[in-house]
Amino acid sequence: MIDNKELKLQDPEVYAAIAAENKRQCDNIELIASENFVSNAVREANGSVMTNKYAEGYPGKRYYGGCVNVDVAETIAIERAKKLFDCAWANVQPHSGTQANIEVYKALLSNGDRILGMSLDAGGHLSHGYRLSESGMDYESFFYGVDEKTGLIDYDRVLDIARIVKPKLIIAGASAYPRFIDFKKFREIADEVGALLMVDMAHIAGLVAGGAHPSPLPYADVVTTTTHKTLRGPRGGLILSNNKELGKKIDRAVFPRCQGGPLENTIAAKAVAFGEDLKPEFKTYAAQIVANAKALADELAKAGLPIVTDGTDNHLMLVNVKDTFDVTGLQAQLLLESVNITCNKNSIPGDKEKPAYTSGIRLGTPAMTTRGFKEEEFRLVGRLIATVLKNPEDTALHAKVKEEVHNLTEKFPLPYEKD
Repeated sequence: MIDNKELKLQDPEVYAAIAAENKRQCDNIELIASENFVSNAVREANGSVMTNKYAEGYPGKRYYGGCVNVDVAETIAIERAKKLFDCAWANVQPHSGTQANIEVYKALLSNGDRILGMSLDAGGHLSHGYRLSESGMDYESFFYGVDEKTGLIDYDRVLDIARIVKPKLIIAGASAYPRFIDFKKFREIADEVGALLMVDMAHIAGLVAGGAHPSPLPYADVVTTTTHKTLRGPRGGLILSNNKELGKKIDRAVFPRCQGGPLENTIAAKAVAFGEDLKPEFKTYAAQIVANAKALADELAKAGLPIVTDGTDNHLMLVNVKDTFDVTGLQAQLLLESVNITCNKNSIPGDKEKPAYTSGIRLGTPAMTTRGFKEEEFRLVGRLIATVLKNPEDTALHAKVKEEVHNLTEKFPLPYEKD
């Protein structure tokens, strides 16, 4: 149980909000693909006295005194990140994945340069050139998508677009793509048109670290990621490369160009998480994430729910709810939330619905795998999801589903609720 005695006394309003969120996390089956539950050790580091220290610069080259201890923690984080992903250089200071992407752009591009990334409606991310993002405002952005029938990246089509556009930077990686990405193909495409290759592996980083997904590091000029999601660390960003000269440019873009004082408490928590990720049991965890995703996708398909690309190779899947149930992704999300199953609406290939509504939902397995779910539990979750979506007006049936959800969450508590 989380102990916030001082907070409860000093600020009962904020305490109440945190306590309510703790209860929500305990009571819900969390299927948002980008969320996870950190360990007690990660939480303790993130809430430590490191938050009191200003440390502009890098270990051994700070602009403030008194940085000897944060230097140690940040160096540990850097070295563990390099070991975890078998690369030559790492910067652990980015505050988020988007921040990491922007910092790479600032290091390697000039305003107005052309970039080529996956379109938002095909599963890409806002920071890959979307017009309302800084990435879309500062650079001339072009996009590749997926085949509307198969939901898969057509690499020949990507090459055709790259030949026409001639981008300075190609971005591979997605926030809603359920299949392996062929990084070698992207490297070949980048080489043919003379582009740099950046891979945003925010969603799959933990799978890469755990050996459950091919690594982009042998092929990409630079790799960015978040440190939460499948990596199961604190919310933050990370940049990696095997090119130390590019690394020097990126270091200068992170600080002083884009950021000031780094969040040394979060960096300490990153170090702890990377240490956990280097343990043999993390490989077991990563493999279980994938096995659970396949089990969930299989059970949903058996129940008649169309799965985009007919399955998954990683931690997530997209479900077309519009064609089968004539409900939007938003309606499906709210229905499931009413029985304590949390997911998010998501566009699917060829989606005709507006992004605020969508035709699909995205489901992921990292968080509940952390709580101990295996294939049997995820098959049950698949049946519960199908039951709710097939019977949207049956409140009595929903109550029974909610009770089954309660039984599951009681059986598999959060990491810090086990004591």
